[in-house]
Amino acid sequence: METIITDKLSIASECLKAGELVAVPTETVYGLAANGIDPIAIRKIFEAKERPLNNPLILHFANEEQILPFILDFPPILKELSKIFWPGPLTLLLPKSTRVDYAITGDRSHLAVRIPSHPLLLELLRSLPFPLAAPSANLYGTISPTSAAHVYNQLKGRIPIILDGGPCEKGIESTIIGLENNRVHVYRLGGISMEELSLHLEELPLINNKATDHGIASGMVKHHYAPKTPLFFYKEGQRDLSEQSGYIFYKNNPLSDRFKHVIVLSESGDLNEAARKLYSVLHLFDAKGLVKISIERFPNEGLGMTLNDRLNRATAKFTP
Repeated sequence: METIITDKLSIASECLKAGELVAVPTETVYGLAANGIDPIAIRKIFEAKERPLNNPLILHFANEEQILPFILDFPPILKELSKIFWPGPLTLLLPKSTRVDYAITGDRSHLAVRIPSHPLLLELLRSLPFPLAAPSANLYGTISPTSAAHVYNQLKGRIPIILDGGPCEKGIESTIIGLENNRVHVYRLGGISMEELSLHLEELPLINNKATDHGIASGMVKHHYAPKTPLFFYKEGQRDLSEQSGYIFYKNNPLSDRFKHVIVLSESGDLNEAARKLYSVLHLFDAKGLVKISIERFPNEGLGMTLNDRLNRATAKFTP
């Protein structure tokens, strides 16, 4: 199969209407999209990504009105948060209706829904008579893509179309939340921080993202977001420094200039900038044939919590 990169919505739209896959840009990461009400098209997502069938997907919509036939209930607190953060990087887990194919939820009772803010994707969604099921557009368990080139490098020959919408604005996946016993739970830390959520709640949400192979939402497995190159956390004063290794730091470079594979994500200490660059830098280093990548932990606050979560899962693949 030939894989084509295009910025033409008409090509992407016709491909999706024909039951094929299209990689689409979002403000978070690129997604691998299919007709969300076509079971055969949905199955192609799992095949192209080599994704386990019990790992649930997210349905993407152009507006809230389109969501309502796919759910049974919209709790007031979640509806209020949706008004604040949609369109944007917030995904809600809501009780699903019978319109939802079991493959989307991994046969679970709740459906993950989102209204993205990327203008090209919103325009595409408005042109379609169905929502789009779309996990990240990469092979399962690997680094999420934040550019059309990242998608092409992983999925060329597996999908027909990549809709190029430029680099992703956020660079990190959406935050997934739901309601249990009238309390907001965070199942995946993401582009909206705990602090941002807490500003609009009477109490702190509970983090419920324990690593499991059968999580109720995307991104909860233990080994995930990993490069091919062995990835480890950098330790202050680390002695096994090598010119064949890559080093990623948050805002300061503690190494001498003789190491050429060193990148600082944000010299100003901006966690938003660091999040936007993280996956791109991991893709860059992964392509260099290095023997190892060492990365500094982030401050465990704001988006730093999200970034540390991703790195905990990515480094777990290489840690006994």
